[in-house]
Amino acid sequence: MLHLGTLAALLAYFWRDFLGLAAAGLASLRERRIGDDPQRRLAWLLVVTVIPAALLGALLEQFFDTFFRERLAVIALLLIAGASLLWLAERQGSRDRRLEELGLRDALAVGAAQALALFPGISRSGVTIAAGLFLGLEREAAARLSFLMGTPIIAGAGIWKLRVFASGDLGAFDPTVLAAGMIAAGLSGLAAVWFLLAYLRRRSTTIFIAYRVIFAAAIFVFLLST
Repeated sequence: MLHLGTLAALLAYFWRDFLGLAAAGLASLRERRIGDDPQRRLAWLLVVTVIPAALLGALLEQFFDTFFRERLAVIALLLIAGASLLWLAERQGSRDRRLEELGLRDALAVGAAQALALFPGISRSGVTIAAGLFLGLEREAAARLSFLMGTPIIAGAGIWKLRVFASGDLGAFDPTVLAAGMIAAGLSGLAAVWFLLAYLRRRSTTIFIAYRVIFAAAIFVFLLST
């Protein structure tokens, strides 16, 4: 539910994009055609990217919520797996495609990658950027796609989790703590989006690969010392 703060940050940063995509999507429904309009095609491709993660999350929610809580070593290995994917994507991707060139199979592939982020240690933005790079997208385009496609899945997950309020089963839950966390997530999310897009216009993802490996190593050191 903290990601609702992240959602607010994405909507604040990309509001022009979302207004254009929403208008294009509605126009395609009204006219019952997509045609050659890249905005209409992108709007529907973003819908397609949501499907894999939404299905996997709904079917295995309990598993993802509980299985990894006491398995830090597995999370560390997944951090390394995510770093490896980014490393391979940097070396294999042609980085000569734009968002407007994506097709249905591309959207399904990136959507499947996004579903992997349900595993703790697999960064949603990291794995979807890697998928975009594998598909030949420019680094900034891959990052932009990652943020755009993350917005509906984050919104859906947040709304899904809000059912805890409807159930009344809040226990010792403190709404003030959640509000503070959402504000922090929103502010840091806005800074992260701005920084990442600006950074990837000129540089590779190497620093993020190194961060994941170092973080995984720190977890292993912690486990060995306890």
